Amino acid sequence: MSKPTTGAVVVLGGRSEIGVEIAARLAPGRIVVLAARRADDLAGPVTQVQNAGASAVHTVEFDADALDTHAAVLDSISAAHGPIDVAVLAFGILGDQARAETDPAHAVAVVHTDYVAQVGLLTVLAQRLRAQGSGRLVVFSSVAGWRVRRANYVYGSAKAGLDGFASGLADALHRSGVSLLLVRPGFVIGRMTEGMSPAPFSSTAPQVADATVRALDRGRGEVWVPAVLRPVFFGMRLLPRAVWRRMPR
Repeated sequence: MSKPTTGAVVVLGGRSEIGVEIAARLAPGRIVVLAARRADDLAGPVTQVQNAGASAVHTVEFDADALDTHAAVLDSISAAHGPIDVAVLAFGILGDQARAETDPAHAVAVVHTDYVAQVGLLTVLAQRLRAQGSGRLVVFSSVAGWRVRRANYVYGSAKAGLDGFASGLADALHRSGVSLLLVRPGFVIGRMTEGMSPAPFSSTAPQVADATVRALDRGRGEVWVPAVLRPVFFGMRLLPRAVWRRMPR
């Protein structure tokens, strides 16, 4: 369990299973803000975080794809609830790989949500947290971006870009008082992957949240979930391309 501290916990993507699980673990004695589209339809997540011991849970309307609204949303959160201590970027879409290979609009939509919107929001957040001299950012990459596979290359390419951007931003924030935790989960069993066959070393949203909060508590800069994926994927980078292109998602 994370130690209580000052400042709000903000989950951007407030109906994400992983995001809500993280909020519940950070909740005791804290103000938690769940930001999502259809913010008036977050009763389940709000109750879960309240039951975990939050001092207050608020909802805010947030559309990650509307880049020009990011600054105003963050300004309203800070004005109403004070400094942001932890900002969890929990939004994203898996998309349909087969459709994306023939429908450029769908391919661009996946990349826009999973990379472009994340870059825009992280840039605004980093600017604000630098100004207050403190804060923690949690960014979700994926093993899919470590070496992009033919089976899900649209989603994987977006995660590869995000992984690189977040790694560079973490270096840029060094000694600013602001830190960034980059989380690289494998296959996560949940709503987003419903109907898909779990991959080896799969995890659940609670398991990802546990690993993320432990890494936050320890001040780490990155975490693989589960940890065994780190050596596995470092080894996979050495596979010949003829073998790699046949790898499943």
